[in-house]
Amino acid sequence: MADNLAHKTDSDIYSRLDVVIDATVKVNADRNDLESRFPRENLKALADAGWTGVLNEPRFGGLGLGHIEFAEAAHRIGQADASTGLVYVMHVGAVQTINLFGSDDQKQRWLKANNGALLGTYSTSERATGGHWWYNLSESSRDGDYYLLNAEKSFTTSSGQADFYVVQTRSPGAKDQTDIVFFIVDGKSEGIQSKPWDALGVRGNHSGPIRYNNVRVPQRDRLGIEGQGKEIIYDGVSPVYLIGLGAVWEGVARGALNAAVKHATSFVHKDRNKSLSDYQAIRQELGAAKVLVETLRPWRLELAGRLDELWRAGKPQSEILIPLTEFKVHAAEVANKVAAIALTVTGGYGYHRGPIERAFRDARAAIAMGPSNVIARDWIGKALVGLPLELFYEGGE
Repeated sequence: MADNLAHKTDSDIYSRLDVVIDATVKVNADRNDLESRFPRENLKALADAGWTGVLNEPRFGGLGLGHIEFAEAAHRIGQADASTGLVYVMHVGAVQTINLFGSDDQKQRWLKANNGALLGTYSTSERATGGHWWYNLSESSRDGDYYLLNAEKSFTTSSGQADFYVVQTRSPGAKDQTDIVFFIVDGKSEGIQSKPWDALGVRGNHSGPIRYNNVRVPQRDRLGIEGQGKEIIYDGVSPVYLIGLGAVWEGVARGALNAAVKHATSFVHKDRNKSLSDYQAIRQELGAAKVLVETLRPWRLELAGRLDELWRAGKPQSEILIPLTEFKVHAAEVANKVAAIALTVTGGYGYHRGPIERAFRDARAAIAMGPSNVIARDWIGKALVGLPLELFYEGGE
């Protein structure tokens, strides 16, 4: 983990990452958005630099770093391209679920294989239960030494593009809605059908529907044991997903602010011989955006550090599920507010296709991504007044 590289400076740790972002992620961002093109080149470059294995042990081809470094990477990628950032977060989240609950055999085959270049993702939410992604109606069945998956998933980032999917269903013959099982599903398996992704924002991340039609999964690719899925959701899926998601939206906010400042200081009204930044009203808008953005980094570092402490101690990371949820909600709202300010202060320049207009569209996804801000605020409110979260009871939330 991060202790292995404690003697290195931030510039040492992130230098290869920054090269990839500048040379590849930034270069491809507008094209991928325009064409709704999956950022495969970006992910390959990140894998070549080792960053898709940021949380993996070195013996499984990883960097052996921690959540602080993972979240910083998500933040930096998000500044350049939200789509790549989300694909990256879902991959690292799926990989971390295998790190926490998988066998050494699974880690060798799915994490270290192909020099660590295999792309993974979560496949959890179902159309029938909407934003309650943790609540599945699909149920796997047994077929000799295999499981059979029949499920219709509504939003799966990297749908049709991933090398493997971490899929959740109810266990065969499930006793109740908490009797959940997770699988690692080969993306080349027969019976997987994905649909095109065409959306307002994050147009490159391909978070489209995906169906599993009698997909056969060998028993050795079950994660943990049947019925352990609730624990995996709380301690394997949610923590890394929430810190990564918030970090990407922080990056979107920071990127939009930087683009707005650059335009405001460089564009000059020739009739008055003043730059946009010479106007008090513009500076006040930029100042308001700066204050919002600066609330995120200290919070991210604190939460990521606490995740690392819990991970080292072998304690449930769900101990800080509510603070992580609060961070996601706030980062999503900051991204939307800052992108809107950036669009306002840059006028017609920001309105036409480009980084600011893209950030404005991308940021809208932050509100809806599960847990949506509406659902998440109810979680937070329940915790505040001492009520149980109750994600699993008959009827849904």
